[in-house]
Amino acid sequence: MQFPTELIPGRLVKRYKRFFADVELADGALVTAHCANTGAMTGIKDPGLPVWLSRSDNPKRKLKFTWELVEAEGTLIGALPNLANALAEEAVRAGVIAELAGYDSLRREVKYGENSRIDLLLESEGRPPCWVEVKNVHWQRGPGIAEFPDGVTARGAKHLVELAGQVASGERAVQLFIVQRSDCEILRPAEDIDPVYARTLRESAAAGVEVLAYACEVTAKSVTITRPMRVEL
Repeated sequence: MQFPTELIPGRLVKRYKRFFADVELADGALVTAHCANTGAMTGIKDPGLPVWLSRSDNPKRKLKFTWELVEAEGTLIGALPNLANALAEEAVRAGVIAELAGYDSLRREVKYGENSRIDLLLESEGRPPCWVEVKNVHWQRGPGIAEFPDGVTARGAKHLVELAGQVASGERAVQLFIVQRSDCEILRPAEDIDPVYARTLRESAAAGVEVLAYACEVTAKSVTITRPMRVEL
């Protein structure tokens, strides 16, 4: 996934009110960027961290800048959770995610469960549909270990129950974690942050939901899914 324009480096001054981030640019200018990550952003919102912004020339936008990347623990990390779905679609279409290869069609945001929409629905004639829920991961806790979530996510647990329901109906369901950093080898649930989610993930896996995790190569020009990671439940 290439960034359409050259990113602008700076340093984070502060993130506040969830949607805003003040950033000091290399020339000393202070700008306010849109923060499209509404989560806790544990480990990637500390003042002084290097960040990269995109700029939009759309006259209708109130904020011209968007926070795209951050550098923490010596590695570049994607800061936008909503990029994970596009990255997953790109990787599936390119055959990078071997477990999800070979389907004839891919649809996004298809209704299922209880007032939910699946991130990716893969279909082929003669095969059960494959329902894929995508979750973005940025948090490293311990060398090489990525953890999810970094805050309580009742919605995430609900999605896992609904995936298990698809398996019970004879279809295929996958929880896919996209880790927008390249320095992790293992994905684990953050048991102490959200024990309900961690338990539901294990129960869903036992019920037949496949749990996959893939790491990304992140540069100032692009973010690309590159390799599978080990999942430890």
